[in-house]
Amino acid sequence: MTDQSWLDAVKWDEKGLVPAITQDHVSGQLLMMAWMNREALELTVRHNQVVYWSRSRGRLWRKGESSGHVQKLHSLRLDCDADVILLSVEQIGGIACHTGRAHCFYRELQDGQWKSTDAVLKSPEDIYGAGHE
Repeated sequence: MTDQSWLDAVKWDEKGLVPAITQDHVSGQLLMMAWMNREALELTVRHNQVVYWSRSRGRLWRKGESSGHVQKLHSLRLDCDADVILLSVEQIGGIACHTGRAHCFYRELQDGQWKSTDAVLKSPEDIYGAGHE
């Protein structure tokens, strides 16, 4: 894909980022939300493997680079205001969250308290090694 004018249609924020919501392409389950810059979005499309921008690390973050839980891109959508990306992916290994859960939305408000509703499938220590935060 050499014509990259499609990237110009995205309304990037003042930091050059756009929120990216990721969902499982089969179940529709929301997996996570992260940020992308222009390079991350272009690389995601070019390689059909999701790349985000890590605000905390200040660099590109290839999903699964340390965990092995990569996300293979199936489709990409842009919302009506052109300021949010929706990624439909195959989540390799069935774990999207750094906590070892299938997705990041595992807390539900119940009786005024946030309750964990989804089990840890694999401990972060087993995924990333000792000393992981």
